[in-house]
Amino acid sequence: MTDDAKRTILVTGGSRGIGRGICKAFARPENRIYFNYSSAAGAAVETERLVAEAGGSATSLQVNVADEKDVAEFVGRALDQTGRIDVLVNNAGITRDGLIVRMKSADWDDVLDINLKGTFNCIKAVTKTMMKQRSGRIVNVSSVVGMSGNPGQANYVASKAGIIGLTKGVAKELASRGITANVVAPGYVDTDMTTGLADKAKEMMISQIPLGRVGTPEDIAAAVVFLASDEAAYITGQVIQVNGGMYM
Repeated sequence: MTDDAKRTILVTGGSRGIGRGICKAFARPENRIYFNYSSAAGAAVETERLVAEAGGSATSLQVNVADEKDVAEFVGRALDQTGRIDVLVNNAGITRDGLIVRMKSADWDDVLDINLKGTFNCIKAVTKTMMKQRSGRIVNVSSVVGMSGNPGQANYVASKAGIIGLTKGVAKELASRGITANVVAPGYVDTDMTTGLADKAKEMMISQIPLGRVGTPEDIAAAVVFLASDEAAYITGQVIQVNGGMYM
């Protein structure tokens, strides 16, 4: 795989926030980007527009990553049109926060299904193709709380910690075929998930970050693009923390 070769890149949860930032960061003429969205069709169209504006091309599909059949169709669409899968970025994620004493089973299941099972489904769907190519990059987006824990987010923490373990297992399984698998673990990032916080909560959040600011989708995307590059060919099974020093 070379940076100037045509590459097919799959990004889950690409319609907004970090996912949109990742799609934009990969936007160049030689890359063919496919990303999924769950319900926000308008936001997906906007991501396509921004990628085109940046000199790339992106195709969006409505896909439930927790559904194995949906994921197979998503990957199949990209394969039918390009014949290969070079990069998979698992970014799709949801939250259903609440203290564990009051957490509903449905809230636990929904978060684990999308965040962790969805990551598994997508990795499984691209593995045979990447093995035949004897090359591929898998980058999974976890979270700082998957390493540090966080009250009121037992389901989200479990899903993000699970992604780290899943990635390490996959990295060992697929290394002999020239496939790397790594994690990017963002800290607090300025997205839809954080914009609704009260000012006092934001101030408290920033006070925990040595660099003194929340991250941006572009901060996270830069790490993802690096791990998908030739320069990262000897990096696998690792967790790259992009959190401003909040957790070390």
